[in-house]
Amino acid sequence: MDLSTKLIHDDNKHNRVPDVAPPINVTTTFRYGKDDLIPWAERDNFDFMDETPVYSREGHPNCTRLETIFSDILDGHSVCYSSGLAAFFAAMIHYNPKQVFLGQCYHGVHCISDIFSRNFKVKQRPLEDIEQYAEEGDIVHLESPVNPYGTCIDVRRYADVAHKKGAIVIIDSTFAPPPIQYAWDLGADMIMHSATKYFGGHSDLLGGILVTKDKKISSQLKEDRINLGTMIGNLESYLLLRSLRTYEMRIMKQSDNTAQIVKYLHENRDRYPHVLTKIYHSSLQKDDFVKSQLVGGDNPVFSFCLKSTEQCKSLPDKLKLFHHATSLGGVESLIEWRALSDDKIDQTLMRVSVGCESAKDLIVDISTALTQLEQEYSNVKI
Repeated sequence: MDLSTKLIHDDNKHNRVPDVAPPINVTTTFRYGKDDLIPWAERDNFDFMDETPVYSREGHPNCTRLETIFSDILDGHSVCYSSGLAAFFAAMIHYNPKQVFLGQCYHGVHCISDIFSRNFKVKQRPLEDIEQYAEEGDIVHLESPVNPYGTCIDVRRYADVAHKKGAIVIIDSTFAPPPIQYAWDLGADMIMHSATKYFGGHSDLLGGILVTKDKKISSQLKEDRINLGTMIGNLESYLLLRSLRTYEMRIMKQSDNTAQIVKYLHENRDRYPHVLTKIYHSSLQKDDFVKSQLVGGDNPVFSFCLKSTEQCKSLPDKLKLFHHATSLGGVESLIEWRALSDDKIDQTLMRVSVGCESAKDLIVDISTALTQLEQEYSNVKI
């Protein structure tokens, strides 16, 4: 089946009631079935809870439906979590590395790595050190396209070097889920997504996903999830199921919108000489590896820099269709002065998450705002 069909029908086999839309399961506990009275000590794994849930911290029907869909569309065994960072934390707990190699990536990943360095002496190194320092069992965490720029790194090159050293490659593909990017083809040993973003798509839920090709690893991750308390919630699961039905339509619209907006800004940047300094997006990269990674279109996030922090503070108020807010992936377009949530980023960088509005209307909105800003600063020494 094609992706759009899978998103709508993959979980039909888990229907428990005649409702077309799966119900919200708010219960925390479930009655034991008389035909399934097996003592916990006699269980050899916890996959039984996919069909016979016991307690919602351990498993619940809507999570089962989610993992069925994600396992199919992400081509592996999926495990859902309460957030993207909960998923990364689970991966670190599972692999228990002595070293983690990181490049430009979500600042929360760096913060979790800092905790592991503080408490467990896990060494952090840059991606450029993989060949010299990586050892068997270390983690190489690759995010591409990278947050907050929306540009790509050569994932396959880093993954190949990591595997030669016996390291484990985790690819965070949040900014470009399928059908835009297929992380298994780039050398992933495990794939990570923040489902909060494009899979959720409505700025109203938190969720995370790990995907592995190894059934034993997914079973261990589920057992750890019980004890870590990082199960995705009932309501979030329901909302995420709703969102998945329209996921492909949304992300392809967002991808097309972004390509048009970035093209406009790139071709008209000379109109804003006192305001616009840099534009970042994968569509502007000339490297051959970009097209081989983003096989299904452009990722729907881009960034640009202004000439001053005062301009960064002013621009969002001039926009009518872009909410000034953090996060990304929703149907509504967002812009964020990234310094408000990331202390290590360029203080003049604006991150844009493009939504599902008309590309024409979004271009008019952003060009009007930049023009107003240009007029204000054209006679002002910056």
